[in-house]
Amino acid sequence: MSRRSRAAARWLASVASLAGLCALADAQMAVNEASAAAPFGAPIEDQSIFFHAELDQFEERLDAGANALRWDGALWIGSDENRVWLKSEGFVSAGLTRDGQDEALYDRPISSYFELQTGIRYDLDSYSGRGWGAIGLQGLAPFDLEVSATAYASSAGHYALKFTAAYELLLTQRLILEPQVELNGYTRPDEPMQIRAGWSQLDTGLRLRYEIQRKLAPYLGATYSRTAVAASSQDQWRFIAGVRLWY
Repeated sequence: MSRRSRAAARWLASVASLAGLCALADAQMAVNEASAAAPFGAPIEDQSIFFHAELDQFEERLDAGANALRWDGALWIGSDENRVWLKSEGFVSAGLTRDGQDEALYDRPISSYFELQTGIRYDLDSYSGRGWGAIGLQGLAPFDLEVSATAYASSAGHYALKFTAAYELLLTQRLILEPQVELNGYTRPDEPMQIRAGWSQLDTGLRLRYEIQRKLAPYLGATYSRTAVAASSQDQWRFIAGVRLWY
């Protein structure tokens, strides 16, 4: 190889080394910038669309007179900041559907623990239906108490308020005891819906479930409900057997 060829080869090798050092420096700078922007790693993509469905209560309430099937579930779809919730609950007893409530809500976080929800609700059961506008809060209160409070208004001048609370006590990693309460109040009586004014509906229960998987958990328990109808009240204690499902 001639002297000129050897010089050209050394020059090319120097250029390649310099280019490699520059690329390495650029890569290190990018890592440093990512670390400065996110001390615990590169930023996470949080605008993806997620989906979750949960049937929290699907149970048979056992009574010497007439058993009742109870369902209470919800699903949501959206990102971390914007979601659409669909909720449904009610009873089927003696061939009649009662206390059926179906909601479609827009959900947006307002703090680290609470979300604002607004939308519509429609009472769909064997009695007269009614539509409502809805606005409320849902989230995690101190001591890990799951709570929600929603206010409703109908075009007929009826107003309502629903409050729910639940707490999960882990006896083991799979055996969980859950007390729960739901309270419904109305400003005016509604004879077609068989509703009395005031705090007319209380439903509370204690459920012990075993999580075969996180997505499948049968449970046993007991419930107490009180419904104010016309000038009287109906009180019921029931044993329950059901399953909790989510996807």
